[in-house]
Amino acid sequence: MDYHILREIADSWVLLILFAFFVGAVLWAFRPGSRQAHQDSANIPFRHEDRPIASKENRP
Repeated sequence: MDYHILREIADSWVLLILFAFFVGAVLWAFRPGSRQAHQDSANIPFRHEDRPIASKENRP
């Protein structure tokens, strides 16, 4: 195989395959029913808090 043949394959078929992968990943992320999973992941930092954040008035 010559470099030019590989370059033509990469410019056409591989580009189409990567574009299809990108579209599939976007559709998978925004699929129906995934809202709960995304909300659960977004709320991880707020789990298991011992007490609320102190306000500015209560700080020493």
